[in-house]
Amino acid sequence: MKKTLVTILQYVVFLGLGIWIVYHMLHQLTPTQKDELVAAIKSIHAWYLVPICIVGFLSHFFRALRWRYLLETVETKPTVLNTMFAVMIGYITNLALPRAGEVAKCTVLARYEKMPAHKMIGTIVAERAFDIFCLLIIAVLAFALQFQQINDYVGVRMHHLSARLETPKNERILVAAIIALGLFIVASIIIYRKNKETKFGRFMKEMNRGILSILHMKKRMQFIGYTVLIWLMYVLQIYIGLKSLPDTHFLTPFAALVVLVYGSVGMIVTPGGIGLYPFLVAQILGVYGIPDVPAQAFGWIAWVVQTALIIILGVVSLLFIHSYNRNRDAQAAVGTT
Repeated sequence: MKKTLVTILQYVVFLGLGIWIVYHMLHQLTPTQKDELVAAIKSIHAWYLVPICIVGFLSHFFRALRWRYLLETVETKPTVLNTMFAVMIGYITNLALPRAGEVAKCTVLARYEKMPAHKMIGTIVAERAFDIFCLLIIAVLAFALQFQQINDYVGVRMHHLSARLETPKNERILVAAIIALGLFIVASIIIYRKNKETKFGRFMKEMNRGILSILHMKKRMQFIGYTVLIWLMYVLQIYIGLKSLPDTHFLTPFAALVVLVYGSVGMIVTPGGIGLYPFLVAQILGVYGIPDVPAQAFGWIAWVVQTALIIILGVVSLLFIHSYNRNRDAQAAVGTT
């Protein structure tokens, strides 16, 4: 009961944070800026939505195919459609109840594939651990590739502080970043060693076990290949989105990579990324000289399109999964007679 209350409280707090961010972003705009925001959203080249949705669908489809390789490690071989349906039902469940989607997709798939759900839970842990690991790698890659742009932006924001220090601006920022990274690594090691038996310690152990299980699985190259395709689709979806607006069409795929990292943080923190996703995306676009209003417009468009796609595919999955399996069972019954 206590755990349920804590989960509900966390959901309410982070949902409230997202709603507050939405209110804050819109409230601080002047009437003129609100008109500019609407105009910026309307300026989107609508035909770009077609490839954006196709790429978004492929990212979910590749995720379903990747999950099947993990399920093979627990002797489960679901059909491609059932796996896809389960993945999308999990996504749409997460919009309403964060972290409940993982349980939902295991339960749904277990029901129609006639397998125990508890056997699939381990694959979810492994998949989540590997995705976090991938996001960290992508974040390091993104900031390494776009260091100069980010460094210049931070330098401008910290101009007054830099003037008071004798150390050159670029050198100071680089040294500070290295020190911060080193402190984070050392702190993580210390916390883990002192809390091996706590919830945090067990979480770290599960992450490590999940990543190692993937690296040692028989079809790890296929799994890694689909992982690359999934993240490539994520970057491509954002890049095409940037091309759809006049104010952001000049940005490169590397900029899309940085936007992906910031947007992913928003998706993790608040339910469905509400509020925080467009806010963080708008903030990072400032690095590339995009004015605040067009940056917010892109953030809202990207969030709405991604969320709408999940809702549509999730509803379609809920509507068709039962009839698909009923027909499949009927065909199987005919084949055995």
